Amino acid sequence: MQAPLKSILTGLLITTTCFAGSSQIPAEEIKTIIDKEVYQKRSPSIIVGTIDATGKRQIVAAGSYKDKEEVLPDEKTMYEIGSVTKVFTSLILADMVLKKQVNLEDPISKYLPTSVKLPVVKGKEITLLNLANHSVGWPRMPDNNDGKNLDNPWADYTIEQTYDYISRADIGDYAPGTWFKYSNVGYGLLGHILSQVAGKPFETLVKERICTPLDMPNTTMTLTPAQIKNLAVGHNETGAAAENWDMPAIAGTGGLRSNINDMLNFAGANLGIIKTDLYPAMQLAHIPRISKRPDDGDVTLGWTLVKDKNGDEYIWKDGTTAGYRSIMLLNKTKKTGVVILANTLNPINDLAYHILAPSVPVKPYRYIWALHDLVLETAKNKNVDKAIEEYKTMKASRSPGLVFDAAQLNYVANDLRIAKKMSAAIKILELNAQEYPENSMVFETLGEYYRRNGKKKEAITAFEKAAQLDPKNEHAKWVAEKLKAN
Repeated sequence: MQAPLKSILTGLLITTTCFAGSSQIPAEEIKTIIDKEVYQKRSPSIIVGTIDATGKRQIVAAGSYKDKEEVLPDEKTMYEIGSVTKVFTSLILADMVLKKQVNLEDPISKYLPTSVKLPVVKGKEITLLNLANHSVGWPRMPDNNDGKNLDNPWADYTIEQTYDYISRADIGDYAPGTWFKYSNVGYGLLGHILSQVAGKPFETLVKERICTPLDMPNTTMTLTPAQIKNLAVGHNETGAAAENWDMPAIAGTGGLRSNINDMLNFAGANLGIIKTDLYPAMQLAHIPRISKRPDDGDVTLGWTLVKDKNGDEYIWKDGTTAGYRSIMLLNKTKKTGVVILANTLNPINDLAYHILAPSVPVKPYRYIWALHDLVLETAKNKNVDKAIEEYKTMKASRSPGLVFDAAQLNYVANDLRIAKKMSAAIKILELNAQEYPENSMVFETLGEYYRRNGKKKEAITAFEKAAQLDPKNEHAKWVAEKLKAN
């Protein structure tokens, strides 16, 4: 739901040190850049929208948003926006604060059932502000997600499971508000609370309070037939199609879909270019609340705020789901902005930085999944034992151009599972565990596949191994305990 932390930090270091107030690049240059990125397999499609201080827009697209036919994305093409949803959630919060419906310092216990037991550390309760600026101390994901569909993991996650998690989660010895720790569960809970206060579903709340005033008819959770027709097919890092995500219970953390037109309206309103009664709430949402790490900027209500060496202020938010990336980057000082939507799991933030501030270079993208492709092709067209044999030969001979890491075989196993070849997928994961015996992710995935193939004993062993290798892997611990209890 958010870009991997390492890539965000890298991007922010570039942003903070290299933004120099230069103007955004013209459409023809953007077109050249994104055509190249599509050709190099960064994403099947990329669409870029920019807006300047006069309100002038340019929309540039490359690639195809469909898999079985070549169709260039346009202003109507829908993408999942993942964690960019969070700045919609925080805007609703800010609007409710200004309308005296809630207070940032309200303890969240005020809005939750008495059965939910929340920690009080050093006399401080968890507040709405702590949820909105990621300062509770909860980790990125709850430990008790156990979706029936591995490819749509949040579809059946319930608010009751959220309550269970936050009642058990250990936030340590630091009082809420002490430090930043990105948490999807926190924003899912925030969206739920705001929905409860308003007495309306989260999706309705977003549409009524944000989308209708800003003329954003295509920012939604539930798609109409026309929107489904215009929905880009998501893809993982290897380029394989990825299933869409639904997250009804925790929609406030990443449940929205949108298109470039709507997102440019939202960008223009946040820059003050598009006049709206929501602007005071937007300004409230832009106020820095807590620092991230040194040189990483500050967290506002949902956004990250950074300043360049010339004093220009930028706010940004990005998002990730299984097959999509999105980013909105705004120069508040010069009132310019860029939005990028892509149907890929590969990173795109560097493109946004470069478009808004050309002194920031585009990070060269290289397709690294040739090994995955070779092993998968053999496993599908011949058999898995032959694929394993070929893998070992290629590794022993150090075949040039191939990247050997745990992710390659994990993706092979994932694709075999989707192709309903579970026994072959498990063999690949068992090989991966032999190749990378210190990798927690490998054993967690193996445990999940064992479990779904009826191998309970083996699953428990694998999950316990994953937890042993990574003591912070609370999900592996939770699943192992659940399996042993049943």
